Amino acid sequence: MIYGKYGRVLGIVLAGGRGQRLSPLTRHRAKPAVHFAAKYRIIDFALSNLVNSGVFSIYVLVQFRSQSLNEHIERGWQFGGALRGRDFFITVVPAQMWTGEHWYKGTADAVFQNLHLITIYNADRICIFAADHVYKMDIEQMMQKHMEQKADCTVAAYEVPSSEASSFGCLETDKLGFVTQFLEKPKNPPEIPSKPGFSFISMGNYIFEREVLEEALVEDANDPNSSHDFGKDILPKLHKSHRVFAYDFQSNVIPGNDRPYWRDVGTIKAYWQAHMDLLKAEADLNLFNPQWPIRTVSYADPPGFTFSVNDCPSHIESTLRAEGSQVLGATIKKSILSRNCIIKPGAVVEECIIGRSAIVGERCKLRRVIVDAQNVIPPDTQIGFNEAEDRAKYHVDPSGIVIVPMPAIQLRAKVSFPYPDSGI
Repeated sequence: MIYGKYGRVLGIVLAGGRGQRLSPLTRHRAKPAVHFAAKYRIIDFALSNLVNSGVFSIYVLVQFRSQSLNEHIERGWQFGGALRGRDFFITVVPAQMWTGEHWYKGTADAVFQNLHLITIYNADRICIFAADHVYKMDIEQMMQKHMEQKADCTVAAYEVPSSEASSFGCLETDKLGFVTQFLEKPKNPPEIPSKPGFSFISMGNYIFEREVLEEALVEDANDPNSSHDFGKDILPKLHKSHRVFAYDFQSNVIPGNDRPYWRDVGTIKAYWQAHMDLLKAEADLNLFNPQWPIRTVSYADPPGFTFSVNDCPSHIESTLRAEGSQVLGATIKKSILSRNCIIKPGAVVEECIIGRSAIVGERCKLRRVIVDAQNVIPPDTQIGFNEAEDRAKYHVDPSGIVIVPMPAIQLRAKVSFPYPDSGI
């Protein structure tokens, strides 16, 4: 996005979600702070899209359990001194209870409570994007459509088979692509006029004209019956009086012979499956495109290391590894190894996600397991083979995936404490 070409464009990233369906991974961190693909956090995808698209003025609205998210943005998402200024910033905005002693009541209320930031920046257009999905998109192309259609609001729309759309907020559009109806999880999703059998669902990403956004938010704030949510309250009303356009996400083109990608990783099953999809020969989510990099914090970690120990050779197959990961005489198949984790001799790890600084002991066997950060799995432990035993010790998702939550920290007096350390 060429700076100034579309007026003053402000990015607002909604990063306050609890992510309850991802528990226990969200027990001690916000959903956008959950680790993804060995070295990233989920929020890195939203921020990368904005920065890669030329949006350099960004507020990140945070709320629940945001400490690790705040630290992540502070460490990895700050412009250098020569760039930092009024028009170049990525700033974390906590809930400050401007309108009363309560948290954000919904996505719309979160922006309403921070309308003063839009005024201070003197924005012409506001990009409001979700931080809790994994996606790649060139936002400038969406902005171009927004301007060409003279839209008051543009909603990013994702095409799915109609049989799968009932779990989402659906858009009904006319032949020109303008929204005629918003439906929350309808039994009979409306089909795309030009594509029978398929429906548009809202991705939770919006571009608003400033005046339209301000008027809609003020009206919504004064409605005692509203849940103060963009998808449930703002947009179902707005399309009746304004030009609301549905931007077809599939039309987006990513530079570098790449393609757009969007995945809701809001459940343990979806989160695990998204990781397994990364291990395919031609994964739908391309992490290796230098023309559209996924940016994150860079640490001074050593290179990944593989070594055969005594009679235990190392074997690694279809695995994504981050810096500092060590495989010491172990077998790894179709797995994700995060920063500084250690897999010790004789261990066998299959279809697993191993968190940062986790240690898997000698001769362990793990299958379809998510091991959260900082865990130490004792030698000879087996996880993922006996559901009854797993349920007694760990968290077992309805999909059958086993999660080993972050361990409780120990005080110096070795008393269990119910909160994590600051390194989550």
